[in-house]
Amino acid sequence: MSDFLSHECGIAAVRLRKPLAYYQDRYGTSLWGLNKLFLLMEKQHNRGQDGTGIGCVKLNMPIGQPYVQRRRGIEKDALAEIYRKELKNFHKLARKGILKPKDPESVKTHFDFGGEVLVGHLRYGTSGEFDAGSCHPYLRRSNWPTRTLMVMGNFNMTNAAELNQVLIERGQHPVFGTDTQTVLEEIGYHLDEAHTDLYRRLRDDGVPGHEIPLRISAALNVPRLIAQSAAAWDGGYAICGVIGNGDMFVMRDPRGIRPCHMLVTDEVIAFTSERVPLMTIFEVEAEQVQAVEPGSVVTIKADGSMTTTSFAAPQPHTPCSFERIYFSRGNDPQIYRERKAMGAALVTQVVASIDGSFDKTVFSFIPNTAETAYHGLMDGLRMYRREEVRAAILKSVAEGTLTPELVDDLILRNWPRGEKVANKDIKMRTFITQDKSRDQMVSLVYDITYGLVNPGDYLVVLDDSIVRGTTLKKSILNILARTHPAKIIICSTAPQIRYPDCYGIDMAELGRFIAFQAAVGLHKRAGRATLLDRIYQKCLSEMDKPPAERANCVMEVYAAFTEEDISAEISRMVYPEKTDWKGSVEVIFQTIDNLRASIDGPTGDWYFTGNYPTLGGFSMVNMAYIRWHEGISGRSYDLPL
Repeated sequence: MSDFLSHECGIAAVRLRKPLAYYQDRYGTSLWGLNKLFLLMEKQHNRGQDGTGIGCVKLNMPIGQPYVQRRRGIEKDALAEIYRKELKNFHKLARKGILKPKDPESVKTHFDFGGEVLVGHLRYGTSGEFDAGSCHPYLRRSNWPTRTLMVMGNFNMTNAAELNQVLIERGQHPVFGTDTQTVLEEIGYHLDEAHTDLYRRLRDDGVPGHEIPLRISAALNVPRLIAQSAAAWDGGYAICGVIGNGDMFVMRDPRGIRPCHMLVTDEVIAFTSERVPLMTIFEVEAEQVQAVEPGSVVTIKADGSMTTTSFAAPQPHTPCSFERIYFSRGNDPQIYRERKAMGAALVTQVVASIDGSFDKTVFSFIPNTAETAYHGLMDGLRMYRREEVRAAILKSVAEGTLTPELVDDLILRNWPRGEKVANKDIKMRTFITQDKSRDQMVSLVYDITYGLVNPGDYLVVLDDSIVRGTTLKKSILNILARTHPAKIIICSTAPQIRYPDCYGIDMAELGRFIAFQAAVGLHKRAGRATLLDRIYQKCLSEMDKPPAERANCVMEVYAAFTEEDISAEISRMVYPEKTDWKGSVEVIFQTIDNLRASIDGPTGDWYFTGNYPTLGGFSMVNMAYIRWHEGISGRSYDLPL
C-alpha cells in the first residue's frame, strides 16, 4: 500500500495445558510457553511495530507470592528487546543461585514469566501522545486474584464516549483517552459485582475465610460477566483477558469484523489474530486452526476446562476486507488465493486501458504487499492473451493462412511482460510523520529500476489500495515519469475508499480520502458547492436522531457521479506536477462486485459502500462530515456521537 495505513493491532495468547515439568522433560525448558508466545508475536510483527506488551498469570500461587506480571515497551524493536531483557533476567537469577533453570517449580516461583497463562500484544502508535502507557495489556490490580484483571485486544469501540458516561453515572472516575481503559473498567465492574455477590453469599453461609478464594474462583461465571460487559459495545473487536486466578477468555465481536484464530492441542490452547502463525509455530495444518466464532467467548477456567459460549445475538458476518487486501500476512493459503483473485479481476479494465497493446506495455507493482495480487494479475493477463492467441490460430487454420512467422508474431510479439520497476528505497513510516514534513519524506520513499521501460511504452503498476493519494502524487508518479512512458496506469486491488473506518484501522478522517476530495472537487467545479452545505445540515439533523434511526448522509456526496467519474478526477488530481513529462495518467479501481467475488465468504465493505455493520458507524460517518465541513481534524469517534 503506497499510502501506509496502520492496523491496530495483533494479539497472541498461550494457555499451557500441562504442568511446567512436562515441558521441561519433553522440550528441555520450562520457558516453552514464553518462547512460543514470542514466536507467535514475531510472526505477526506486520500488525504492530511501535508498541509491545506481554503478560503472565501463574496458577495456584501460594499466598504472598506474585501471580501476575506485565511488561510493556515502545523502544525500537520493542518485542525483541522485551524478550531479550526477560531472558537476561532469567539467566541473571540463575547465576545468582536464586533460580534453578532445570527445576520447573523454581522457575515458576522466581521468574516473572514462568507461568501457565501468557499473553502478548503488538500495536501501532499513530498519535503524538503514544507512549508505553498506551500499550496493552492493561492491568487492573487487586489483592484479590479473582478481582485482578488483565485485558488486551485488537479493537475500536465507536461509542467509547457513551461507555465512559455510563461509568461516570455509576460513580466511577474513568481515565479518558482510550477505549481500552473503558473496556477494562467495564469488564472489571462486572467482575467486581460478581465477586462481591459470591463473597457475601459464601461468608453468610459460614464458609471459612481461607476457603472463600477457591470457592469464588470455581464459581465465577466468566461468560455471563462478558455478556453483561459487552451488551452496550459498538465496534469491531478481538479481546483477550486473564483474571488473576487464571481464568482466561477470548472474545470476538458479533459481526466478526476483527479476526481471531485458535488452536487446541493436548499441550496448549493458543490464540492469534492470524491463522498462519499458529500453523507455523506449532507445525499444524490449516484445518487444525479454528476461527473464533463471531459473537462468542472462549473461556478457559483455572482448572483447564474450556467452553465456547455466545454472548450476543447472531448478526450478519462482515469481516474486515482489508485483512484480505492488505493487513494479514500473504502466506495464509486462503488469503494468498484471494489476493491473486483480486489481481486477476482487474484484467478487463487493464486490457481496455492499454488498448490491448501488450507488446508495448510493462507490468509491475508497488512493493511489497501488492506482489501476490500482481502475480494474479499476470496470470490473468496471460490467460487472456492465451485465449486471444488460440482464437487467432484457429481462425488462421480455418482460413489456411497459418505460417510459422504468424505463430511467432502472435506469441512472441504481444505477450504480457512483467518487471519490478518500483522499489522501496528506504524504510520510512511516513504515515506518522508530521504533516509539514511529510511531503519531503514521501518523495524519497520509492525509486525505480532504470532501463526497463522504453519511452512511449505503457506502464501498468499495481497497488493494494489508494487511500490519500499523497505518496502516489508526490513520489511514485514523479519517479515513474522519469521512464517517459506514454501512459502510466495505476491499478488498485481495492475499490475507491469513500468512507472512514471506525473499527480499528487508521482511516478515520473523511477529508483525507482522495475519492472524497475528487467528489468535492467535481461538485465545486460544477457550481454545486451549496449541495455540500445542505449535506452538512442533513448530517447535523441526523445526529439529533436516536442512534438507531441515523442514516449515512455522506452517500449523497457521491450520488451524482459514476465510479468512472471519480476515477477520472483522481487521475487528474494525482498527475505529477514537478516534471516535464507529457504522458497521461489513469487510475483504475477494483469494482466492489469483483472484490466480493474474489473473497471467499462474507465481506465487510463499509469503507467502499458506506453500509456500516453497526449503528456507531452511521453516527461516525455523519460526524466525520461535520468535522470536515467545520475544518476540524481528528477522529470523529473520539467525540460523543
